[in-house]
Amino acid sequence: MSSVRYSIVDVFTDRPFTGNPLAIVFDAQDLAGEQMQSIAREFNLSETIFVLPPSPGTGATYRARIFTPVDELPFAGHPTVGCAVTLVRNGVITGPDVVQECGAGLLPIHVDEVHGAATVTGATPTVGPALDPLPLLESIGLTEADYLGPAPRTAGCGLEFTYLSVTDEAVARVRLQRLVDNLSVLHWDAEQHRAHVRVLVPGVGVNEDPATGSAAMGLGVWLVTSGLLAGDGVSQYTISQGLEMHRPSALRCTVTAEGGAAVGATVSGHVVPIASGEMIVPPFVG
Repeated sequence: MSSVRYSIVDVFTDRPFTGNPLAIVFDAQDLAGEQMQSIAREFNLSETIFVLPPSPGTGATYRARIFTPVDELPFAGHPTVGCAVTLVRNGVITGPDVVQECGAGLLPIHVDEVHGAATVTGATPTVGPALDPLPLLESIGLTEADYLGPAPRTAGCGLEFTYLSVTDEAVARVRLQRLVDNLSVLHWDAEQHRAHVRVLVPGVGVNEDPATGSAAMGLGVWLVTSGLLAGDGVSQYTISQGLEMHRPSALRCTVTAEGGAAVGATVSGHVVPIASGEMIVPPFVG
């Protein structure tokens, strides 16, 4: 019976058993997609990342496929950070600058091996039109009195989320009332350039995520579009997430803007090793 090696790490934290846990499966080139999905369902973490050789001619350092317990994603932030740091830390690849090939394209990653951290540059920013906040508020048990604005809208850098700005006290009261997908509920501290965030992703089998790198970069796009960060140059901001889940996480981000529009974003965080082992390969049904 064949097996695969795996590691579990905590991402966007410098302390074990906080941040966002991630499973990394190595040498996954012989696994079919349905086998990867079965393994991700077995781990039952928000994401499991599978490491494969890069496609010829891409110039990538490695290729990755990322699965939630119920679906495959083109990109996700905490798997990208956690995988790159772990591969360099274990001597599988050499840093500090590597390129991950994934469904969202080729993503540059800078690995700080000394501090066990990495910075990911997201894909081309996207942003949608303004949305009505009331249905979003109702879906999470909040009211119009909790809403702060600016207008909610979707944004992303490879994976889109909807951003809804509320009071800081309301963030802690969020309770999912009906299905809403990829919703980032936040309170923005303009003076500190800091956001208190909760990210709800029930559509991929996880009601709430303790740290979401893809949503962190999309937040920068929303902040620029909403006029809360500068429309030209590079702005820095930080995110606190996972507090209500007892898994506090810290994400450091930048967004670059030109002419009032975001043109690039990064997210950085630390990675803590937790466990490693082997798992049998699930049968291929086909």
